[in-house]
Amino acid sequence: MVVLSKIYTRTGDAGETALGDGSRVPKPSLRVDAYGTVDETNATIGLARLHAEGDMDAALARIQNDLFDLGADLCRPDMDGDAQAEYPPLRIIATQVDRLEQEIDAMNADLQPLRSFVLPGGSALAAHLHLCRTVSRRAERLSVALMTEEGCNPVAVKYLNRLSDWFFVASRIANGGGKADVLWVPGASR
Repeated sequence: MVVLSKIYTRTGDAGETALGDGSRVPKPSLRVDAYGTVDETNATIGLARLHAEGDMDAALARIQNDLFDLGADLCRPDMDGDAQAEYPPLRIIATQVDRLEQEIDAMNADLQPLRSFVLPGGSALAAHLHLCRTVSRRAERLSVALMTEEGCNPVAVKYLNRLSDWFFVASRIANGGGKADVLWVPGASR
C-alpha cells in the first residue's frame, strides 16, 4: 500500500520523474504522457460523477479504480521481468475488459439504434461522459503509440478501447435512454 506523508520531493525539479520500477525518465516521455492522460481521464470521471447517481455512479467509481490500476500498469515498463519481480506489478487483466463489455451490452440492450452521429451534449451527465470519452480516446492513442515504440500491456490498450465505447453508450443512457441525444444534422449550418 502507498503511504504519502510528504507530497513534494523535489526529485522532479530537473524535468525527470520515476517510473514504477524506479528508473527515471523525462517528464514529457511517451510513457508518462500515456499514464498522465489516463489520470486526466480519471479526473474527468470525477466531474461526471457530480451528476451521476445509483448504478451509474457505482460503475463510474469502479472505472476510476480500474484507471488507477491501469496507470500503475503503464508506469511499470518491464513486462518481461514481471515473474521475477520482488513485488509483481499490477496489470490490467482480461476480466476487467470483459466487465466493460458486459456493461456496454446491458446498457445498449434497450437503446434504439442510431440513425445519425451524436453531438456531445444533452444532459449535464451526458456532456461530461462525452468529455470522458474523448480524453480516454487520447489515452488510448498514446498507449497504442507506447505499445508500438516501447511496449506495454496490450490488455491495457484493449481496456481503453472498450472504455471509450462504454462512455458513449453511458452518455446515451444519461440522455434519457437516447431520447435526449443531440443528433448531428449534416450541413445544417450552411
